[in-house]
Amino acid sequence: MFEKILIANRGEIALRIHRACREMGIRTVAVHSVADADAMHVRLADESVCIGPAPSRESYLNMPAIISAATITGADAIHPGIGFLSENARFAAMVEEHGFTFIGPAPDHLSLMGDKVQAKDAAIRFGIPVVPGSEGEVKDEVDAKRWAKKIGYPILIKAAAGGGGKGMRVANDESEISQAWSMARSEAMKSFGNDAVYMEKYLSHPRHIEIQILADNHGNVVHLGERDCSLQRRHQKLVEEAPSPALNSKQRAEIGEIASAAMRKMGYRSVGTIEFLFQDGEFYFIEMNTRLQVEHPVTEMITGIDLVREQIRVASGAPLGMTQADISFNGHAIECRINAENPETFAPSPGRVTEFHAPGGLGVRVDSALYGGYRVPPHYDSLIAKLIVHGRSRNECMMRLRRALEEMVINGIHTSIPVHRRIIGAPDFLNGSYDIRWLEKFVAEQQA
Repeated sequence: MFEKILIANRGEIALRIHRACREMGIRTVAVHSVADADAMHVRLADESVCIGPAPSRESYLNMPAIISAATITGADAIHPGIGFLSENARFAAMVEEHGFTFIGPAPDHLSLMGDKVQAKDAAIRFGIPVVPGSEGEVKDEVDAKRWAKKIGYPILIKAAAGGGGKGMRVANDESEISQAWSMARSEAMKSFGNDAVYMEKYLSHPRHIEIQILADNHGNVVHLGERDCSLQRRHQKLVEEAPSPALNSKQRAEIGEIASAAMRKMGYRSVGTIEFLFQDGEFYFIEMNTRLQVEHPVTEMITGIDLVREQIRVASGAPLGMTQADISFNGHAIECRINAENPETFAPSPGRVTEFHAPGGLGVRVDSALYGGYRVPPHYDSLIAKLIVHGRSRNECMMRLRRALEEMVINGIHTSIPVHRRIIGAPDFLNGSYDIRWLEKFVAEQQA
């Protein structure tokens, strides 16, 4: 097992990783930008190293600085956390080349699943159902119109190297192809430095379902059920729950086994999440996230399995300590992502937190690096806390969540807590009848 792990991230996820390491008896190294010098994980880690100024490109994306920090502190391994360099194949390879263990998948798997076109081709090879679409990159407008006619309208044009909803445009008929194709390419180049796009069928009312995978270096793979991540605004998840209200036990077992079998064929190692669109009883592959997910706590709550701990164990070479038969799903869990945003305009709201009170009680968990007096910097993602609630049933879970949101206090800045209170009181959420477009409509109606 590792003796010292460098955590190449910030915020609540860095603290989450530190906690897992501490419980495993592993020492930690926190790297941080100048803006994060007073961050909670920096205060708690055994050692800390400043790796650059506030901008991410000069600190948390600065590969040489992170490698240097690992070298001077004598770390055994580097945990990339979520975002930043967590799915960067070049960084993973650099980590291994310098004699450290990358706590994540092999670089070639990061590279494969980091390209949407290659990932879809791999999914087909491994027996994962996919959305009907183009065979690889769409080269020009003529090619785009040919594929659209074959796929059938409406179609979705997507950035091959994309994510977070960037580089995506819908065309409802041939007259909209030209503009959608050029806009998707332009945004893809601006956001990812790669203007390659591909096309697929546009689904009108799908849910976003993802399957959590855990695999070791010895060919063992298990799935830990699904998460429903359909409550999204501008392709950014706001509320997640497990299990999904839309699936039955048969569907859950079938898609879980398909995902597990695919990862065995790939020879995958580490945690991973295979994301699907689910509509009219059918699953369609979207992408695979080759890292820990923001919403991983809901899976931990219903399975009792510490995903970060297992991720570290697997990276050290240990086999999984469980089989699929050992995994059971107990009760229901919901996560609310609390962002430092104006609840009406959704504009970022950085600044000093004058008061912070986390709710507690049975079945309530808060993952956050906030504390009274902490200054939320304007340079990074607006996520500042995750409120995760567990109950024996979905109804009990929702009642507990309502109570926890009433107790939660974050003063000094605006947060999304009022939005969450409105969402969980909506009839469509209460009865579980929502899809990936529901939240956009709900927010628009609230603002009208």
